[in-house]
Order: sequence, then C-alpha cells, then structure tokens
Amino acid sequence: MPSFSLPLRRLWTLDKFAYSLRVFLAFSGALLFSLYSGNIALVIPLFLGIIACALSETDDSWQGRLQALVVTLSCFTLASFVVQWLFPWPWLFALGLALSTFTLIMLGAIGQRYATIASGTLILSIYSMINIEQHGGVDQEVSTRQLQLIAGAAWYGLISVVWCVLFSRQPLKQSMARLYKTLGEFLILKSALFEPVRGVDVEARRVALARQNGKVVEALNQAKEMIFRRLEGQRGNRKLNRYLRIYFIAQDIHERASSTHYPYSALTEAFFHHDVLFRCQRLLDQQGRACRQLAKSLLLNRPFDHHQSEEALADLRASIDNLSDRGKPEWRPLMRPLNALADNLATLEGQIASAHNPDMDDERRDSALFDRSPSSLLEAWNRVRLNLTLGSPTFRHAIRLTSALVAGYGLLQWLDPEQGFWILLTTLFVCRPNFATTRRFLSQRILGTVLGLVVGWASISLFPQPGVQSMIAVAAGVTFFANREKRYVVATASITLLVLCSFNQVGDGFDLIWPRLFDTLIGSLIAGLAVFFILPDWQGRRLYREAAKVITSHRRYLDEIVRQYQEGKQDGLAYRLARRNAHNADAALSTLLTNMLHEPGHYRKQDADNGLRFLVLSNTLLSHLSALGAHRHQLAEDEDDTALVPVARQMGDMLEHLAEQLDKRQLTDTGTLAEQAQALVAQLDEQTAAAEEQAVVVYRPIQSQLRLIGEQLAPLGEAANRLISPVKG
Repeated sequence: MPSFSLPLRRLWTLDKFAYSLRVFLAFSGALLFSLYSGNIALVIPLFLGIIACALSETDDSWQGRLQALVVTLSCFTLASFVVQWLFPWPWLFALGLALSTFTLIMLGAIGQRYATIASGTLILSIYSMINIEQHGGVDQEVSTRQLQLIAGAAWYGLISVVWCVLFSRQPLKQSMARLYKTLGEFLILKSALFEPVRGVDVEARRVALARQNGKVVEALNQAKEMIFRRLEGQRGNRKLNRYLRIYFIAQDIHERASSTHYPYSALTEAFFHHDVLFRCQRLLDQQGRACRQLAKSLLLNRPFDHHQSEEALADLRASIDNLSDRGKPEWRPLMRPLNALADNLATLEGQIASAHNPDMDDERRDSALFDRSPSSLLEAWNRVRLNLTLGSPTFRHAIRLTSALVAGYGLLQWLDPEQGFWILLTTLFVCRPNFATTRRFLSQRILGTVLGLVVGWASISLFPQPGVQSMIAVAAGVTFFANREKRYVVATASITLLVLCSFNQVGDGFDLIWPRLFDTLIGSLIAGLAVFFILPDWQGRRLYREAAKVITSHRRYLDEIVRQYQEGKQDGLAYRLARRNAHNADAALSTLLTNMLHEPGHYRKQDADNGLRFLVLSNTLLSHLSALGAHRHQLAEDEDDTALVPVARQMGDMLEHLAEQLDKRQLTDTGTLAEQAQALVAQLDEQTAAAEEQAVVVYRPIQSQLRLIGEQLAPLGEAANRLISPVKG
C-alpha cells in the first residue's frame, strides 16, 4: 500500500494536477449530463463555458473565489447576450466589439485579477459568436444555447469553489515549494561566481544570475499575493501564520543570497591556489540543493535534512582558519570581507534550517503585507485613467487588439468563410502585448493547430464510436489546461483535438479540418501584422525609462537601509516594500531585455548589448545594497560608522540625479560623477586608514559596502549614457 500511495502523493504535489483534475471533473460531468439527457449536442456549449471559466479562474480563498465567480458569471451573461442582440447587425456588432474589447483590456490596468476576468469575458464572447454561427445565426433557440454556455461556466465555477473549501492550503504549499525551488536554483547559479577559474565569462554568469533573480522575484510576488488573499479576516489562523513566517524567511534568504561582500575577481586572484573559494562555491551549491530539498519536504511533509550544507560550512570555517594561521601580509586586507562572507553564509544556513519549522513564538513587529489591489472605485478608475495615454503598454495593447479583432470581423464578413469566428479566437490568443511574445505564440499556435488537426483526423477516422471520441475530447481538454502555460504547442494541439472530436458528435468533423487551418492562418497573420504596425511596443524605445526606474528603486532601497542604520533594524513593511520594489525593477528590466533579444534586428540595434551591460552593473549594485541591508543595525552615537551616514546620503543623491537624467534622456556628466564618486571613496579610505593606524581590525560592513557602491557609480553612469546614445562600431 505505501508503495502505491507514494506516487499518488507526488502527483498531488504537482502544480497543475489539481487544476487538471477540476477540469476533468467538469468535462466528465458535462459529458455525462449530455448523454443522460439524450442530447449530445450539449457538450459543445457546456465545454466552451467550462473552458472560458477555467481560463478566468483567480487564486483566492473560497470566499474570494465565490465573489470572483459571481462577477465572472455576471460579465459572461452580459457579454453573451450582447453578442446575441448585436449579431444580426454587422455595423453595430463591429462597434460593440471594438468598445467591449478596448474596455475589457483597459480594466486589466486595475490589477491582475481584473485582467484575468476581462480576458475570460472576451474569450466567452467569441465562444458565443461560434455558438450562434454553428446553428446558422440567431433563431428561437439562441437564448437557450447562450444559457448553456453560462451553465457550463457556472458548473466549473461551482467545482472550483468547493475544491477551494476542501483543499485551501494545498496552493500555499505548492507556492512555497516553488519559491524555495527557485531560490535553490539562484544559489546554485550564484555559487558559479566563486569558481576560481581564469578565463570564464563572468558577465554571462551575471546575466544568467540576474534572470534567475527575476524568477525568484516572480515566485516571491506570487507567494505574497496568495498568502495575502487568504489572510484577510484570518490573521489568527495558526497554519496561515506558519506560511507567513516561511515567506518572510524566504525574503531574508533572498536578501542574503543576493548580497556581495567583495568583488569575486579580487578574491579569485588572491586565493587562486587555495581551496577557500572552492569551499565557498561548494557551500552555496549545497545550500541551493538544501533549498530544493526543503521544497520537497514542505510539499510531502517529510523531515528536512541539510547536514551536507552544515558540513560544507564547517569546512569553509576550517579553510578560513587555515588562511589566518598562515598569516600572509597580502591576505590581511581580504580576511575581513572573507570572514564577513562566511558569517553571511552561516546566517543563511540558519535561515534555511529554520524554514521547515519556523519559530511560532517569533512575532515580528510588522507582519503586514502590501495590498496592491484598489481600495475603492475611485482608485480603480484612477489606475485606468493614468493608463489612457500612448505611453502606456496597456493602452497600446488595447488599441492594437481592438483593431485586430475588428479587422478580423470585417474580413470574415467580406470572405464569409466557414466557421469564420475561429479567426477572431486565434487573433485573441495570439495577439500579445509585445512583439517577442506574439511571435512565439504565433508560430506555436500554427504548429499546434496543424498537429492537432492531424491527430484529430486520425482519431475520428480510427475511432468512429461517439463514446470513444467523447473520452478523447475530455482527455484533450485536460491536456490543454495542464500544458497551456509551458507547452503551448501541445496545448494548442489538444484544444484543436477537443474541437474536432466534439463537433464530430453533432456533424462532420472532417469538414472542420480545412476551415480550422485556414482560420488559424488568417487570425495569426492579423495578429502578427497588428503587433508589427499598430502602435508597436518595441522594447528598446522604453529601455532607458525602465533603467531609470531601476536606479530610482535602488536609491529608495538605499535610503531605507540608511534609515534603519539610524533607527535600528526593523523588518517592517516600508523596508520590505523598498527591497521588493528594487528587485521587481531589476526583474522587469531583465524581462524587457529578454523580449528585446527576440525583436527584429533593425529595431533592436545595439540597445540590447548596452542594456545587458547596464543590467549586470545594476544587479551588482543591488547585490551590494543587499549586503548592506543584511548587516543593518542601529548605530550608536559614538560609533565610528555614524560618520558614514552622510556619505550614504550623498550616494543616494547621486543615484537620484543619474535616474532623473536618464528619465529625461539627457546625458550625465560622467567626468563629474566619477570625481564625486572618487572623493567619497577616498573619504571612506581615509577612515579605514585611520582605524588601521589605531590597530582597529574590526570588519565594518557599512564602510566596505559603501565603498563598493561608490565604485559602481561611474561605470553605471557610463552604461546609462550608452542607453541614450548607443555607440556604433
């Protein structure tokens, strides 16, 4: 029995298993109802309603999901009957299509929950058009068929809410496991920076680390939103508070893991023939693997064993002690940052150890989470209003998608193709907010459709029995939802197979093959042309703005760190928000550069290379800020480091000036910036020299990190200038 239950437990831990199982129950229930009622044609509207509602599903507590379901069904009902009323009048229909598309996309500016519901409403609107077209237009039974769509959506929504009541904690477990797994991958990539090998492409490793940092930030944001939605009204819940502590520990681990205490290249040169850097690399690698093991332990409720990373930490300590005993004079300046690095990794080890069973008595002063959802209708409207400008990606996408759908509707009115509304559905799925994503979805949509048509043709040829085809349709629907985020080709092939097998129950599925392919090609072409010609959102055009946001967020993070050195360490909301915004900005820049690399070369120019250089420097600056934050404590009035606070303030002012110049697209005087930075570094060196004369050998992390930050300012200014006026050659 245990050997059989273990695979089931592992299956239960998969992110998409519960989602796929809910879809399976919904499809199976709809199929059984259709068979029981003796009307197999019901499967088509019921299946379409289920798909639309499943695509609109939001992550919430069961109360929040119930509220979201009511809103979703209301939007679905209104949309389906508006389609029914306007269907006989093409001009009014085109106007309604344009207004509804633009409005629904702009509602996405309010927040992700609203964007999801709005997208699902658009999908159901087109399903309503397909449902009407399938029966030759508006007739006496059209209202009944539209209600069948809503019934399918309500059926899946009911399953979703009940599921949430029964298994409310499972999504939290999966979210935490995903977070610690991405943290583990980050630590393993970070360990590669310690590899004492000459000739490696350190910048490429830095870029890979910055991109992985973006994944960690995304996982942190998802976990935070998931906890926040379940904490509303349940602050005293012990299990929820445990997950909240695990989340806070992950934030602390991320800050420690992101920190850099000394340029690794200098350490490599100094200790190239010693094993200390190999020990650092092995310890970080083992801590990364421990985080991945922790993810599994959280999911499976297993004991957590991290003895290998503990042994690696002991080996590192022994290696550092060996260096100290040898007492070489040239190593003396590096011993303090090396010990600080070891202390940081030791603290990191303790945080990893505590994450599996966090101290329930460890009450933080501030355990609040920042609520990014609007608090009133006025605030929601203000978010939409602020995006009603050509500079907003949301507004540009709304104009682009509206134009594409109206063009597709005009084309199907002109050509009058069979099953022509599949053109609009393809355009809706393919047309994305930027060129790189649209190009990827376009090619995968076409390839998946061709694959699905071939498999569908074989399926309805080899298995003419209606019951077998129905089971194939259900399996294809489940496969679609299990793969739609990571394997879009498989997902598209699956949904195409579902359509062929379902429509073959009420007609001739073979007659649908060529129209489906034809409509997919036309819809993809319209989406591709729209994203290329209608207000194209080339990433290079806003690269300098995103870079300015990065510097601004770093400056605010520095200001909050300095404030805590003055007032004392507090993991309050203000500090955590400043830290998260800095990482969010860094991740957004990384995503933008990734998209830019997939744009046509004429539009990409040299901006991508300059952007990657800026990303490496800004990420390095963020790592020094993280180290400064990791060591924060309240400075005593007679403490030497109190004199460093004005230096940190000046560095913040320099970052602010650099961000303002970049945002205005004005060049920064890098000569003046370098002189100011050198003056601050010299001031820090004078204090270090004075301390050494007095034989004070205590490591001062604030002085060391501010010096490293100061050394980054001039290169960062030069990289910022290249984003404004890229050098050719």
